[in-house]
Amino acid sequence: MNSLFVRALLIGALLSSTVYAGQLPVEAFASAPAIDMLKLSPDGNKLSMIQRLETDKEQLVLLKLVDLESGEQKFLMKADTRELNIFSVVWANNRQLLVKAAYASHRYGTPVTETRLVVVDVNTGKNYNAVRGQLQRKLVRTPQFQSEIVALMPEDEEHFLLALDGLSYGMGTSVVKINLAGEIAEVIAHSRENLIDWVADRSHTPRIAVFREDKQFQIKQRLAESNEFRLLWQFEAFSEQAIWPIGFDADPNILYVSAYHDGRKAIFTVDLSSTDLALQLVKADANYDVPADISYSWQDNKIIAIADEYIDDKYRTFQRALDKALPDAENSIISMSHDQNRYIVLSSSQTNAGIYLLGDRKAKSLEYLTAKFAQLPPEQMVAKQTISYQARDGLTIEGFLTTPLGYTQGALPTIIFPHGGPISFDDDGFDYWTQFFANRGYAVLQMNFRGSYGYGFDFMQMGLQGWGAQMQDDVEDGTRWLISKGIADAKRICIVGASYGGYAALMGAVKTPDLYRCAVSFAGVSDLKALVKAQRGFTNYEIVKKQIGDDFDVLEQRSPLTFARQFNLPVLLIHGTDDRSVRVNQSRDLYKALRRYDKDVQYIELEDGDHYLSTNSHRLQTFQAMDSFLQQHLTAPVQQAAIQ
Repeated sequence: MNSLFVRALLIGALLSSTVYAGQLPVEAFASAPAIDMLKLSPDGNKLSMIQRLETDKEQLVLLKLVDLESGEQKFLMKADTRELNIFSVVWANNRQLLVKAAYASHRYGTPVTETRLVVVDVNTGKNYNAVRGQLQRKLVRTPQFQSEIVALMPEDEEHFLLALDGLSYGMGTSVVKINLAGEIAEVIAHSRENLIDWVADRSHTPRIAVFREDKQFQIKQRLAESNEFRLLWQFEAFSEQAIWPIGFDADPNILYVSAYHDGRKAIFTVDLSSTDLALQLVKADANYDVPADISYSWQDNKIIAIADEYIDDKYRTFQRALDKALPDAENSIISMSHDQNRYIVLSSSQTNAGIYLLGDRKAKSLEYLTAKFAQLPPEQMVAKQTISYQARDGLTIEGFLTTPLGYTQGALPTIIFPHGGPISFDDDGFDYWTQFFANRGYAVLQMNFRGSYGYGFDFMQMGLQGWGAQMQDDVEDGTRWLISKGIADAKRICIVGASYGGYAALMGAVKTPDLYRCAVSFAGVSDLKALVKAQRGFTNYEIVKKQIGDDFDVLEQRSPLTFARQFNLPVLLIHGTDDRSVRVNQSRDLYKALRRYDKDVQYIELEDGDHYLSTNSHRLQTFQAMDSFLQQHLTAPVQQAAIQ
């Protein structure tokens, strides 16, 4: 394969970024990507993207279209980010886009998130809900989620498959074949009670159904030419016996699944035509879980990548050429034309939030399009250092340390920054929160405490019902380790977190008040009992109880709200009123309790704000508040010898 040629435009665009000396403006970190979600049309002639535009009166998310042949640009759709969040855009064909959007709502008095799928005509700009006409009239209730695409059909661009409940009085999800050319829809796989998800094979036939009742799961095969099912596997949530379907090979009998191998998640295949359903190992890692991800090329009619690594020689060669053209970066092809000539690359690194480039294989060119965070010059960002330490019980905890640009040695004011989830993880990729803190002169420690995702079954099990216990000890042990290394100034440490991380920050203030100078909680949990009870109206209630706990006496003793009288640290609370993951009362109630005891607390409520700081003004308000709060409490000057 010919080597790629990077146009001078790329170099010029990178050098044209505004460069600031020292601290960057808060806005540089607190602005969502101005341009994001770039996607090529199937013929490669058009480019869709999401653009954010904010004025004093409006906070808009815009669906933009660029004609790559004529250069013409136009806007197809706009929405206020405080009301609607566009989270995915897919080309159905050369004329129509499928736009996935979410918004805050209520069902029977319960705050929920609803999703919709909007069809947009790129020629006329007209748009409509994918669930309409004949299909809408068939509904016996309005589905909460209407955006789950089961399959696109490149060979039949006038149709796609959508998973949808609400077509029968019993709970269950059907698969509907929707005609994009009209208001015609056909149910091709009927729902069953407790059926929550479907997997189609490569001929776009729904073959695998996922059932859930309370915390029990069943994976079933839909038999050919029948509405009957064959039970493949059954297991309980968080079980080591879990076997999750990923997707099919070209052979309709070969299914890829994720299951445990020697205590770590691995990828297997299983032949559905066999009676014993023996799992054949495809990819495993002795130390970490393998991501449950495969990529299928309908043009080549085969699986080309497993766990983000190409297994096909043609694609591996292409990736090597791309990495040679863009060295010292992680280069991901995020969109490609159907003839595989034009493609979009997202190139990023630990110090580069990412740039989008347009590639053309025939022209042997790679052209810069835009940066995700244009105000964050890579030369002023810092790479994370991978670290590890021993918890008090001997368990090895991995983490990441970020220090200010130019730091060599000496004790620094420090941010302890546990992640959310908690079944999530931090990695060494670009993180605008940690870059913001480091740019302000703070060391930042992130740790993958027990219960974090990616470290195998035993490690995950240690986090179940472990809120405020050993999970919290892991955070404390990391803090003390950083002090022992002479990096953290023991008198200038603040614990900061969002969601579960916000809970961990508040529990740090409760359990080890002498260790921290202050605590910041964005969308954090303060009342575990209320968190669990809030799920009573949802189908995942039993799973939530297994993850967090159902002994309300224990949960009360692990809740920061219970210990409001004992807080003696300055606390900053920030929460969005439309947060559907952690309800705003979690911060409101703690604020009232802390005020009742005359504690040092600040509370900022983001009107119409969600759990993810989707609106730029909310990001800016949050980062400005944190900046001021941290300066107030970690203001002692850094030793000049520490920064060279």
